[in-house]
Amino acid sequence: MRLRSFSWFAFAMLLALGARAQSPTLLNALFQDHAVLQRDQPIAVWGQAAANELVTVSFASATARAQADRGGRWSVTLPPMSAGGPFVLTAQGSSGARQTASDILLGDVFLCSGQSNMELPVRQAGDSSNEITNSANDTLRMLTVSHAISPTALLDFSNPVAWQIAAPATVPDWSAACFYFGRELQKSIHVALGLVHSSWGGSNIRPWMSSAALRAGSGYGPALDTLALYAKDPGAAQAAFAGQWEAWWRSKSGDHAGAEPWHPNAPIRTTPDSIAWRAAPPGLGDWRFWPGAGLEDFTGLIWFRTTFTLTAAQAAAPATLNLGPINQVDETWVNGRAIGNTFGYGAERSYPLAAGLLHAGQNVLVINALSNYGGGGLLAGGTPRALQPGSGPPIALNGPWEYRLVPSAYGYPPRTPWESVGGLTTLYNAMIAPLRNFGFRGALWYQGESNTGEADTYQGLLTALMADWRRQFGAELAFLVVQLPNYGPQPVAPGESGWASVREAERQAVAHDARAGLAVTIDVGDAHNLHPANKQDVGRRLARAARHVIYGEKIAPSGPVPRGATRVADRVVVAFGDIGGALVAYSHDTPIGFELCGDAPGSCRYVEASIRNAQVLLTVPGGTSPSRVRYCWADSPVCTLFDRSGLPAGPFELAISP
Repeated sequence: MRLRSFSWFAFAMLLALGARAQSPTLLNALFQDHAVLQRDQPIAVWGQAAANELVTVSFASATARAQADRGGRWSVTLPPMSAGGPFVLTAQGSSGARQTASDILLGDVFLCSGQSNMELPVRQAGDSSNEITNSANDTLRMLTVSHAISPTALLDFSNPVAWQIAAPATVPDWSAACFYFGRELQKSIHVALGLVHSSWGGSNIRPWMSSAALRAGSGYGPALDTLALYAKDPGAAQAAFAGQWEAWWRSKSGDHAGAEPWHPNAPIRTTPDSIAWRAAPPGLGDWRFWPGAGLEDFTGLIWFRTTFTLTAAQAAAPATLNLGPINQVDETWVNGRAIGNTFGYGAERSYPLAAGLLHAGQNVLVINALSNYGGGGLLAGGTPRALQPGSGPPIALNGPWEYRLVPSAYGYPPRTPWESVGGLTTLYNAMIAPLRNFGFRGALWYQGESNTGEADTYQGLLTALMADWRRQFGAELAFLVVQLPNYGPQPVAPGESGWASVREAERQAVAHDARAGLAVTIDVGDAHNLHPANKQDVGRRLARAARHVIYGEKIAPSGPVPRGATRVADRVVVAFGDIGGALVAYSHDTPIGFELCGDAPGSCRYVEASIRNAQVLLTVPGGTSPSRVRYCWADSPVCTLFDRSGLPAGPFELAISP
């Protein structure tokens, strides 16, 4: 009984007293027990104190002082130090506040980022039980940044972070690619390694770039302006974005105003063609399992439409629209007015409806759902689809529902700039910007799967991202890029491939950057699994690239690299460099997967190839005048050209010199 009568005010007072009894936090969360700091570079340390407080920082044999600004923020820079430890980092405020961080090591620190193949944890990777059992390593440590988004750049992380030491109790949830990289690198570089892991599955490259970097590119200004509006007025930003979405639809469909699918007076049934409204199955659910619909392998956009009837009293007050779980993106209209757009893998949707939006009689609800991975549409389970009026019981939205396919030629609509994985700068703002000028030796980047539908822009974006992060972390920051592995249908004829185009964009971006290295993984993916389990080889190849690019070892960084292609009589000669030993072809005397192409679309054809020392000779078919050579150009090609060290030649496209 006493507990029930205990007031929330008294409980809050006890919490406040407890907080006062604790030592104030002076050091930023990056600087805590078990951290690894970058050796041989000036060491930036920062934190929060009382306004104008004098803070003294001590570490190893160095001491520095700073005065906090009016907001309480302070920072100091300690001199470069060589590898070693453990040390204690101490921050002492003039008010008497004090904080220490123990077991700090000096070594090399790497930032690991990207999407799901970087995020995949050790426990889900291959041979996980054995790897976890044997993972203990006091000099290998990781800090994982949890998912967060922000429309503006943050100074501090939204969620707690902690440094962990490699051990069977910690490693299962670590990024597998990042962990195996660090473990492999320590076989050659005998210093402590700190790994900061900040990634998000399914993310495009653009959310990982700063607003300044995106504004320097072309075409992102209006969306960034909408994002800035969202930070101040989310409702106004939603309305502005809806106008952009609707303009996109009209540009693709040719629909005039009033004839769009969301318009309440647009006909529900049209002619029986590929974009006609059709009856949806009761209960809806994942469209891949609708009987007789032929949507088993469909990815893309589908319209959904239904009606519901209200009394005058039900329509008068504000209401809430609950749509249950939808995968992945919805744009939703009620009575022709856009009310919201949400991204989420099976996430539930709930939208407030302002007074005046509904009316007595029949109301029209229209949803456009986009899914390019996993289940599609308005899923089963979760909160029942219903309209909750201001008073009275909910009104079930059980249909009948109709649906309408969107032609694939329309492509995908714009995504909200404040979205997590498909927006602009949101992940950078919350998951990279708070790292501020923390010291890093290099960055590992494993991303691109979500850009395979727009590969033509990827090289420029990756180049801009590398420059962007170097502005934050220093011009000498090295980048180690994982080239996308094999995934998807295996080719039976030459064709175009978004996956191959992104691989080429990654290759070109790295080739034009003296501080970047490429880890080729075309042979360690899985044609049937977007998340291949073999992350050990990914780590090994990243470590090999680091040894060459960062530490200057005279080893081939990533396997045979094409240097050029030249027409000689009836052959095209492709020269290779960075060969370990000699070129070899697996399982046959000659390599496969080479194509010669003309300038016209569809002109590529497979050709016979043979190895001669450091060259591959391609036979030019009679009557053709090829201008390009491509190798392993497909989503999931079979690639057989390697060198004696066991490293594959990566996919490429080259112009042929006369």
